[in-house]
Amino acid sequence: MSNQLQENLHMHEAVAPESPAAGDLNKIQLVPRITVQAFCETEIVSQTIDMAARDRRMSRATVKVLNGGLASAVEYYQSAPTPNLIIIETRLGGGELMTGLSRLAEVCDMDTKVIVVGHRNDITVYRELISNGVSDYLVAPLSMADLMSAISDIFVDPEAGPLGKILAFVGAKGGVGSSTICHNVAWTISSRYSSEVILTDMDLAFGTANINLDQDPPQGIAEAVYSPDRMDDILLDRLLAKCADHLNLLAAPSTLDRTYDFTQDAFNGVLEVAQRSSPMVVLDLPHQWTAWTKHILSVADEVVITASPELANLRNTKNLLDKLSELRPNDTLPKLVMNQVGVPKRPEISVADFIRPLDVQPAAVIPFDPALFGMASNNGQMISEADPRSSVVGSIEYLTQLVTGKAEMKVEKKGSLGILSKLKLGKKK
Repeated sequence: MSNQLQENLHMHEAVAPESPAAGDLNKIQLVPRITVQAFCETEIVSQTIDMAARDRRMSRATVKVLNGGLASAVEYYQSAPTPNLIIIETRLGGGELMTGLSRLAEVCDMDTKVIVVGHRNDITVYRELISNGVSDYLVAPLSMADLMSAISDIFVDPEAGPLGKILAFVGAKGGVGSSTICHNVAWTISSRYSSEVILTDMDLAFGTANINLDQDPPQGIAEAVYSPDRMDDILLDRLLAKCADHLNLLAAPSTLDRTYDFTQDAFNGVLEVAQRSSPMVVLDLPHQWTAWTKHILSVADEVVITASPELANLRNTKNLLDKLSELRPNDTLPKLVMNQVGVPKRPEISVADFIRPLDVQPAAVIPFDPALFGMASNNGQMISEADPRSSVVGSIEYLTQLVTGKAEMKVEKKGSLGILSKLKLGKKK
């Protein structure tokens, strides 16, 4: 917002666009690393901003919610630097509002953006604010979708294109076959939909993606994560191993030459570059609970948990679902794959009994078939290559449709997104 409110700019016809529907939250692009400070007059607006700040699409932004409206903001910035975005809730209108914004402009940096949340559904107010340098005007009460869409529209470069979708696979317990499911889904996306996929093996010590895909790349994700300052699309392209026409692998070193201890944000750089390079980024996560695995699971677009039907798996799956529901309050529950079902002579929990306390339907139930999976692994093949007629192929293809958004679960699940869209006055064009 400029030091002097822009005056006498050309007036334009402002058309109020529709607010995004509940299902459109997934269409909102990830907000970049910005600082946001909000000055609220009502509890409902304060709560909405606070809830939006916890959404994974806002995970890179730093958001602070303060009490008080326009006057409080002017006073606050007399002695404090202004952030990238200021959100002002106000009941003022007309000359009082414009006078207050003029005082705010005097204490704002040149590149600070301002969103006004008002209580007047008046197109005249909208036009006046936009023509005077305000980035957007929203009408209270507003939804999270309204707010995040407005922030995304201001700070996401439309010419940069959408970021790729992150699919994260994790096992409820070691040895349940999460990596095999992950690799087969990545291969299916690339082969069935001719969509570019980057498969990332994040189990640096014991990863198996290179074996399963019959690859022996000299470099991979270790070089990426240990060189964050050099990370760009050129370096990523050098590190990728081409497995098929549309499938590229960022392989794990699978060695014990060093210990692999990482901070929460260690993989952010490589994942951001991968998302800009490919519409699908598939992550094979190790079975461990660390700051960085927790962070990646909280920000992924889709999460797939693989479990086998026994008690420890049930406990761990329940814990994962509960924690991810807390970390991802506005997203559907992770997809559950029941794998290795029907091991001879093994006491098992039936699938029906396994899912009952979870309140989630399995996206796939895959039988124990050591001959098929062993043959595929030994030959460096995917299941559909080893035996195209196997029923497992159908299960993997259906799971692929689910995580890519090309199919819906046949049974409605509790915990799905349910936000009612409300009227939004408009956006700056």
